[in-house]
Amino acid sequence: MSVWDSLIGQPNAVSTLQRAVEGTSHAMTHAWLFTGPPGSGRSVAARGFAAALQCESGGCGQCRACTTSLAGSHPDVTVVRTEKLSIGIEEVRDLVRRAAMSPTMGRWQTIIIEDSDRITERGANALLKGIEEPGAKTVWMLCTPTANDVVATVRSRCRQVSLVTPSQEAVTTILMGEGIPESKARFAARVCQGHIGRARAVATNPDVAVRRKEILDIPGKLQNLGGCLEAASWAISTAQDEASGATKQLDAEEKEQLSTVLGIVKGKPLPRGAAGPMKELEEQQGLRAKRLVRDRLDSILLELTGYYRDVLMVQTGNSENLVNTDYRKAIEKTASQSGPEMTIRRIDAISDCGLALARNVAPLLAFEAMLVSLSSL
Repeated sequence: MSVWDSLIGQPNAVSTLQRAVEGTSHAMTHAWLFTGPPGSGRSVAARGFAAALQCESGGCGQCRACTTSLAGSHPDVTVVRTEKLSIGIEEVRDLVRRAAMSPTMGRWQTIIIEDSDRITERGANALLKGIEEPGAKTVWMLCTPTANDVVATVRSRCRQVSLVTPSQEAVTTILMGEGIPESKARFAARVCQGHIGRARAVATNPDVAVRRKEILDIPGKLQNLGGCLEAASWAISTAQDEASGATKQLDAEEKEQLSTVLGIVKGKPLPRGAAGPMKELEEQQGLRAKRLVRDRLDSILLELTGYYRDVLMVQTGNSENLVNTDYRKAIEKTASQSGPEMTIRRIDAISDCGLALARNVAPLLAFEAMLVSLSSL
């Protein structure tokens, strides 16, 4: 099994990366930018590329270099996946220092930043210096949805690998290969529109399927102002509860570990110098929780966009190409109550909500404004 087998529906990207691994003339460079929509496999491509560079056989998928690189345990493959809203200058400086080191066991010193779009402006300036003066055996791999999400000075020094949304057939094949029944695999691939991770979750996690239904029920509840405000409150509280549930145990374990290191004993005064590290940990945990809430809210916006996309398809005579076929009756009802122009305005309102969240507008206010715009008020 090759390291490329998990990169679904990306023949052009695989070809480009294989030529670089093989050392084809001018095919290899020290900085790469992996772009593509969510679910296209940006980090999968970067990890596969890193493994292939370390592998003596160019990515066999079986040797120790391949398996440890893919698992994130290879000493010369550093993978950065932030749980915060941004990657700051100090984190980037640490990566630059690591990138300047020679490989310890492998053939390359590889740095993968999965959330390059979250690097701050000061962090980007520090990263630029590292990319401009790379080590002889250093390779940077930056992952981001679009090239414009990375500052121009960094972008111009990277070779771009563009990934595309995998086809429904490709995603269906992958899910069936994991033991998921064909009907369930096809349904998940269709409603998730090529996002492999989401499709796998819809097909295997009942809670995800329930949450999808709750979100797609929202448009039918927006009959008055009270319904809009209630739906907004549900969306925010649900996102917060899910984020809290995902981090509660981890937060407690991190605090316990730090308390042990600092010599903190419950019921006794804090040792000298302990207050600062504890406060910093709590701040980092708060940022992680905030990002998880944002991720949950983004998933709600994505589902609503898909719903109104289907409404627009019905209104323009393309009802055979619906994504949410299990909601056909509700979609057709919504379509019959307005015209395409209104649907486009509704889709714009969802997009505006996402932009407002990015500008740190209070989530509840952003959702209330959006849902009022989606209603028939």
